Amino acid sequence: MRMRRLSALLLLLVTMACAQPASAQVSVSIGINLPVFPHLVVVPSYPVYYAPSVSANYFFYDGFYWVFNVQDGQWYSSSWYNGPWVFVQPVYVPQPLLVVPFRYYRVRPAYWGGWAYDAPPRWGQHWGRDWESHRTGWDRWDRNRAPAAAPLPTYQRNYPRDRYPAPAQQVIIHNEHYNYQARDAQVQQERATIFRQQSAGGAKATVKAERVEHPDAATPARERQQRQEAAPPPARSQRQGDHAASGSAPPGRSGGRAWTTGARTEI
Repeated sequence: MRMRRLSALLLLLVTMACAQPASAQVSVSIGINLPVFPHLVVVPSYPVYYAPSVSANYFFYDGFYWVFNVQDGQWYSSSWYNGPWVFVQPVYVPQPLLVVPFRYYRVRPAYWGGWAYDAPPRWGQHWGRDWESHRTGWDRWDRNRAPAAAPLPTYQRNYPRDRYPAPAQQVIIHNEHYNYQARDAQVQQERATIFRQQSAGGAKATVKAERVEHPDAATPARERQQRQEAAPPPARSQRQGDHAASGSAPPGRSGGRAWTTGARTEI
């Protein structure tokens, strides 16, 4: 009789642990704490969903949720809508996410100001030349040949925040209710890592993106050159015109030589 009571008590404790809200168990937080399954809409001509009512850069692609976190400039993924979230190395972020236009990002870094609204963010500037050398052609995307978006894991609507499963239970429930298999090579490669680290409570990036680490970096040389080429030539003053006509140098310059100071450039 005593053993039965002990077994029943142990079972009750395990059940209560599994039923705890995610906020009490998730060790990695990137500011996502949704009360219910979010409303997701397909981005036109892309196999990607976005969440128009969520105040975050929140997407769904190829069977996983993806969040671009402005605080560290990194991407995170999870098989459940509220995480736990797993950091994905920049070199492994799927191309369809990278080419989603700027307009679908709800929260944007300050230095993104002035970027084209209907073009993707400038990830080469964001992560630097080393990343761009490994992801050559990342921005070449034919919207007319985009694959269909993956089905949403709508079974998660049955798990609001107060009934959200523990990380260790999430993968089991997911595999029981969601039969879609990832098709993207990058997602297939990272799938096992995401599941494993998600079950353990997630994984946070240990470094920030290059432009987040150096927010006051000078404008990249390529962009600065484009602005200079687009700008009209400076107007000549009458005095400068007179000096040019006479062949003499303006005051303060020797032999007509102009001295300029080069700006330091970081990407």
